Amino acid sequence: MSGHSKWSQIRHKKAAADAKRGKLFTKLIREITIAAREGGGDPDMNPRLRTAIESAKSANMPSENIERAIKRGTGELEGISYEEVVYEGYGPGGVAILVEVVTDNKNRTVSEIRKLFSNYEGNLGESGCVAWIFQKAGLIMVPKKEIGAEELLDYALESGAIDFKDEDDEFFEIYTEPSDLIDVRDELKKKNVEIDSAELTAIPQSTVHLEGKEAEKLLKLMYSLEDHDDVQKVYSNMDIPDEIVASFQND
Repeated sequence: MSGHSKWSQIRHKKAAADAKRGKLFTKLIREITIAAREGGGDPDMNPRLRTAIESAKSANMPSENIERAIKRGTGELEGISYEEVVYEGYGPGGVAILVEVVTDNKNRTVSEIRKLFSNYEGNLGESGCVAWIFQKAGLIMVPKKEIGAEELLDYALESGAIDFKDEDDEFFEIYTEPSDLIDVRDELKKKNVEIDSAELTAIPQSTVHLEGKEAEKLLKLMYSLEDHDDVQKVYSNMDIPDEIVASFQND
């Protein structure tokens, strides 16, 4: 798998902060609702729903909230009608950005997303303008404190993973084919590997290097998009020096 963005690491740590202030619950509930609507309410027959439920449990969401979200998705309970949309655009320096959204008002959301791009010298593009840069994959995050790199690499390959990265201070990253995410995760669990998270992601096949003010503006744009209530995930092909990321996160 060529190309890699640090954003998967950054957003993982940001999600932990969001969970502490409850912001993550809204995004998780919407994902559970959409997953149940698209694939049914049985997690054993619906891998996307199963993954969403486990993410919700990891964030300590109460079981009754999960059940209500599933029932809204299957139509057993009345609720807001959500729509999935993917927006594509460019940030400072021509960095490609994908924004996955779940909204009950597409006109309102696209206007707000366009404004965020504009605020940070980016622009919202046409459908298909940057999607070709990204490849869908499963991503499993494993805490480094629990296992060594060589042992985990062996386990990952035995379990059917397609890539392994050791580029973060806190986590190893294991990549899978999208359809294999759940199976690989379950195989790792059987080997007593601690899994911090398992989710579908989008990996850039090429990256754009930014430094200085452009890099800072891009990070502000990415965080602003992630903070929007309707945005589920944001992907980018940015390549930014670690010291800029660290400085931004500590502000």
